[in-house]
Amino acid sequence: MPDVKALLERLRATRPWLDHLIRAGGRYQAQKGDYFAAGITYFSVFALFPLLMVGFAVTGFILVGHPELLTTIHDAVSKAMPGDLGVQINQLIDAAIAARTTVGVIGLVVAAYSGLGWMANLREALSAMWDQRHPTAGFLRTKLKDLAKLVGLVLALIVSVGLSVIGEGSTTGRVLGWLGIDDIGWVGTLVRVLSSLLAVVATWALFVWVISRLPREPITLRSAAKAALFAAVGFELFKRLGAIYLKAVTNGPAGSAFGPIIGLLVFIYFTARLVLFSTAWAATAHENEVKAFVPPPDPAIIEVKQAPARGPTMSEALALVGVGAAAAVGLGGLIRRRRRRD
Repeated sequence: MPDVKALLERLRATRPWLDHLIRAGGRYQAQKGDYFAAGITYFSVFALFPLLMVGFAVTGFILVGHPELLTTIHDAVSKAMPGDLGVQINQLIDAAIAARTTVGVIGLVVAAYSGLGWMANLREALSAMWDQRHPTAGFLRTKLKDLAKLVGLVLALIVSVGLSVIGEGSTTGRVLGWLGIDDIGWVGTLVRVLSSLLAVVATWALFVWVISRLPREPITLRSAAKAALFAAVGFELFKRLGAIYLKAVTNGPAGSAFGPIIGLLVFIYFTARLVLFSTAWAATAHENEVKAFVPPPDPAIIEVKQAPARGPTMSEALALVGVGAAAAVGLGGLIRRRRRRD
């Protein structure tokens, strides 16, 4: 059988990208990347519910200021669900609007708590991929830093989503319609290509910020640029697969109920794994491994292989004295007998 290990070593020596890939995978596994990805997924899902509460509260304030919208919603519910069911749903809508302040405050508090937990887990995961040995700061100081990074991430996400929306075909299609050139065939193809590129650029910029600025010790943007491009392309491909999945599972009643939830969990989990692996890829680049933290060697332990010589015990000393005395008596008797013979 061929020596697989020797063959792999030869391939790694001749193909730097393969060597880098294996080193990145080793860093990801050694730093428990799947464990951190699961934690990020948990806090992401946990943060969705308070965000929905905040969204409901904001919607309630909007509907109170625009009663005509509320009337339209009531009419739509009554037409879609006539009878007592429609009345009950309209009553629930009115109750939610009446409790909008309480729901909003509770949602903001829980969202802040879950958001800080999400950010702390994400920052620790990214720091672990970089193998950083950062000193432990105080609890309040750490939470304030996490809050500042969370605000920065939200702003970066808004910019990224805004660029993606600008690059969407529907938005650019309306712009082309206003310009009167939407009927030209090659223009539509060019717009779709440019829209995809703009979406990748927006996602790339977001991942550059995440990989370089969210670890406990910031990294240079240059170190994160290549890894962020890998993550952005993978994210766009996975996003398109997610859209295909949603279309496939929403045909049946069971799929409509559970398919989006399962799809959301899978999407968040694999996105977290993608970001963490990309960070491990950046951390295992040769220019970064030179600057990596090298832990001190373990303390040397001196073990004595042979027990040191020890003196005789009291019983052994008495036995030796007795044997010596008996030997002396015996030797003296032998000498006296020889003298008598002589």
